[in-house]
Amino acid sequence: MRLSVVCVSVLLTFSATSSVAQTYPVRPVRMIVANGPGSAPDVIARLLGAKLAESWGQPIIVDNRPGATGLIAVELLAKSAPDGHTLFLSTMTQLIAMLMYQKYLLATELGAVTLVGTTPFAIVVAASTPVKSISDWIAYAKARPGQLLFGSGGNWGSSHLCMESFNALAGLKMTHVPYANTGAAFNDLIGGNIHTYCPAVPGTAAYTQAGRVRALGVTYQKPTKLMPGIPPVSDTVPGFELLGWYGMNVPLKTPPNIINKINAELVKVLKDPQLQERMFVVGAEAEGSSPAEFTAFLKKNTDYWTKVLRESGAKLGQ
Repeated sequence: MRLSVVCVSVLLTFSATSSVAQTYPVRPVRMIVANGPGSAPDVIARLLGAKLAESWGQPIIVDNRPGATGLIAVELLAKSAPDGHTLFLSTMTQLIAMLMYQKYLLATELGAVTLVGTTPFAIVVAASTPVKSISDWIAYAKARPGQLLFGSGGNWGSSHLCMESFNALAGLKMTHVPYANTGAAFNDLIGGNIHTYCPAVPGTAAYTQAGRVRALGVTYQKPTKLMPGIPPVSDTVPGFELLGWYGMNVPLKTPPNIINKINAELVKVLKDPQLQERMFVVGAEAEGSSPAEFTAFLKKNTDYWTKVLRESGAKLGQ
């Protein structure tokens, strides 16, 4: 008799969960972005949101929550109801920042839906700098140990760690100068106040096309159409790679059926040629993966960046 009660209870729970997944979403869906309006993550979120709204018949509201290197946005997601009506467009920057804070780790303390897209970074110098390649830059920097400065978008962010990793592998000694935003770093690079920088490719086009900045190498381990004609840094510095990415996350206890429904729709959307082209314009290559694949991807990134942060002298959780 007791076994029958348990079986009925399990069946009712399964039925309820399946019913929720079938009717989801039942109201507007909020998509949190840790960047301001007009940024590449914001544009990608709105592109995805428009497609999801068409399929689901519910508005997708993009909620911009910049600040604290993503902590504000991630905390908002983590404390939201795990019912699929709050999504988060995550990036590598938030994964690294949460490692620094040791809070809301993307690989274990949030739910993974899919890898949305990837984007390379590029090591750049002012056009007036007398170097044309990564090998030229290494020779130039080694002849000036301790004299050169590299900029970043903030302490322990992706552009900071790009150069920390590059310097370690290439055997260079340069001094870090953090900036509040990309524009300020580019202005000081062009003005000669810093000597190199490693921004995400989407933010470099205006400067390289104007002839004010020279890209020496991209951080993918293969050439990319996002920056044609620029070789991978790894051609000169074996093992170097910095893979920028966008992903979709939900609160941790979101039911698997709902996660799978969101995943299926996003993967379908990411195969749309028109959406792929529009993502490419803002510097991202569309991907799409299963929740399990994205979870494994996040865990691999967590292990890698934990090692890089510790080797760079960062004090995690402080």
